[in-house]
Amino acid sequence: MRLQISHTTRYVFDEPIRHGLEQLRLVPKSNRAQNVIQWQTGVSGGKKELEYDDYHNNHVELISIDRNTTELTIMSQGQIELEETHGVIGPHRGPAPLWLYEKVTPRTKPGKECRALIRAVEGEGELERLHGLCRIINEAVAYEVGASHAGWTAEEAAVAGKGVCQDHTHIFLACAREMGFPARYVSGYLLLDDRIEQDAAHAWAEAHVDGLGWVGFDVSNRQSPDIRYVRVATGLDYGEAAPVTGTRVGGDGERLSVDITVQQQ
Repeated sequence: MRLQISHTTRYVFDEPIRHGLEQLRLVPKSNRAQNVIQWQTGVSGGKKELEYDDYHNNHVELISIDRNTTELTIMSQGQIELEETHGVIGPHRGPAPLWLYEKVTPRTKPGKECRALIRAVEGEGELERLHGLCRIINEAVAYEVGASHAGWTAEEAAVAGKGVCQDHTHIFLACAREMGFPARYVSGYLLLDDRIEQDAAHAWAEAHVDGLGWVGFDVSNRQSPDIRYVRVATGLDYGEAAPVTGTRVGGDGERLSVDITVQQQ
């Protein structure tokens, strides 16, 4: 399957930016499941300073924001050829060591509610238990747009019993690591059945299973990623895999809009 993807992020500020830097993780990389045929990013209101691959093997572009600008637009688009792997990514290849993905972060620290979810998990083998965890989180935490805050931790979302794909993924990471699995956050795109236009990227988790390597789990859709999923960036949590992160001086009164289209060619 070949997908055409377009992703535009636009910031409008009431007050001019005096200084700002942004890290972009918007470039998919070719692997056993996906082949990047063509991809490009462009910036209006800023300029690319450098690009590099980080220790999660994400391709990162660093941009500076033009001084005194009141609007920053980041455009990313391209074509991806996908093959079906039923969610199995395969062996860990680094450069970060596998044990790093057992690390608990502030966003993925398990509490009483996360540990209660773990106790409800059934299954004999590792893969069966992880699928069980995915199902239990999906049933316990309702998918509800606007119900959560971007800064919520896994435990806060689990206690609230509602959230979005970011929250589902953080809860899965917290529980999977507590169960002894290396696990990581994945940001990317998903081809939807009912529409082409979307207002946010998608997120899911991957856990490392003996004999299989990395395996994906999309809690929000209660399945392993299939041929409709495009992997872009990975990290210990959202903060290390987010499409755009950065810092700035000035720029009060920010308004953000995101426009994404994912369609089959």
